[in-house]
Amino acid sequence: MRKKKHISAVEIRKFSAGTNLFFNIFLAIFAISCILPFFFIIILSLTKESDITTYGYQFWPKHWANTSYVYLAKMSHQVLTSLGVTVFITIVGTVMNSLFSSTYAYAISRRDFAYAKFFTIFALISMLFVPGMVPTYLIVTQMLGLQDNIWALVLPMSFGVYNVLIMRSFFKTSIPEAIIESARIDGASEMRIFRSIVVPLAIPGIATISLFTSLGYWNDWMNALLYINSDQLIPLQYLLVKIQNNIQVMTQQMQSGGSAIMTQNIPTEGMRFAVVVVATLPIALTYPFFQKYFVKGMTIGGVKG
Repeated sequence: MRKKKHISAVEIRKFSAGTNLFFNIFLAIFAISCILPFFFIIILSLTKESDITTYGYQFWPKHWANTSYVYLAKMSHQVLTSLGVTVFITIVGTVMNSLFSSTYAYAISRRDFAYAKFFTIFALISMLFVPGMVPTYLIVTQMLGLQDNIWALVLPMSFGVYNVLIMRSFFKTSIPEAIIESARIDGASEMRIFRSIVVPLAIPGIATISLFTSLGYWNDWMNALLYINSDQLIPLQYLLVKIQNNIQVMTQQMQSGGSAIMTQNIPTEGMRFAVVVVATLPIALTYPFFQKYFVKGMTIGGVKG
């Protein structure tokens, strides 16, 4: 018989070290490829307008300029107002969405809940068959009366079926039934069990759906386009869309020779990149605070203990 070849522990360690080195290098390159475009946009936003039009996009421009941000600073009052609106709807909307999604998911994750199957199918149907823009607009404006109201930016996104499905799987795989049964024996109510036992154990999952929800609220501008008329209620993203559209109009006027004297000093190219930086940087800075919970929340459901 042919003898089996035994692999020594030293060979296993060498192979493991080589594999780890390869994947570390690969992930480092991937991380740089993700971060580099954003830094490139920051550099372009600080590039002199004439250098962009003459030499194109460069990682190290010949002349630095903050003209784009100076132009945005002239609108500082409106920018700060819109930023405050965006922060408000992001925080309030994320809290509401996480609360509603978590409580709904906890209910349908319990085996002793008689209507768990019905409400699970109900949630799936609402996700598969979206009513559309017109019925949603009629409900928000006619039934709820939220036209030109800040709650029109919060309530339409305050419940997410996708978040419910994530938390349902999280509760089923991460919350032991023995803990819940012990609390019931001790006389704890369902609300007390959820508040004092389930929520502390479900922080990674809640943080995960909170990150998804906060990104959705921060980047949303369509609801403002549909429901908001007052400048005091315009969120940051919609304000930046309006600025971008105004730049395009000015560029067209310059090309047609309509008002070149008034618009020749406006950094049309640099403003586009400055708008991206202003819209992206604040929410990007919050990601490190969610990272440890995000990784745990996305992976904990893959292993049952």
